[in-house]
Amino acid sequence: MMRTLSVSAMLAATLSLANLAGAQAPHAYAGVKGCTMCHKTEKQGLQGPVWEKSKHAGAYTTLTTPAADSITKAKGLTTAAAASPECLKCHAIVGDAKADVKDGVQCETCHGAGADYKGMAVMKVRADAVAKGMVAFADKAAIEAMCKTCHNEKSPTAKAFNFEESWAKIAHKKPAA
Repeated sequence: MMRTLSVSAMLAATLSLANLAGAQAPHAYAGVKGCTMCHKTEKQGLQGPVWEKSKHAGAYTTLTTPAADSITKAKGLTTAAAASPECLKCHAIVGDAKADVKDGVQCETCHGAGADYKGMAVMKVRADAVAKGMVAFADKAAIEAMCKTCHNEKSPTAKAFNFEESWAKIAHKKPAA
């Protein structure tokens, strides 16, 4: 009995160590400047300029207004909107120095932290970029699902969300091959 227990304990410890060794550290953010330095030309799909003109670019700024603070107060929150985790989760990336909250909803909000895939050599091979953390969407349904993680009835200012109409405002092309 003791021998079985020892073997079982060793097996459990070995599996735990293997899981820890195989666990990947979270990817780091590159920051919006790390993305837009390349993704600003027609060849690269004009993603940077599309984002700069979008409401996503100003998503954090909307939290700094008296109107936003009124909403948080009405919802029973005790902190200003710009400091409330409940608001920040959809209006900015928090917790990483490279992801400036002032950038609002930026590239890495949807495509994942980009420090590991931002290099040109990695980005040239889509599968390599995905392996290094880039979120690539298979189709519009996948994009819509991502959008609805914030654009939903849980938002204190929820409005009917029309994906096609909203996507038309922020659609950006894949870079040319």
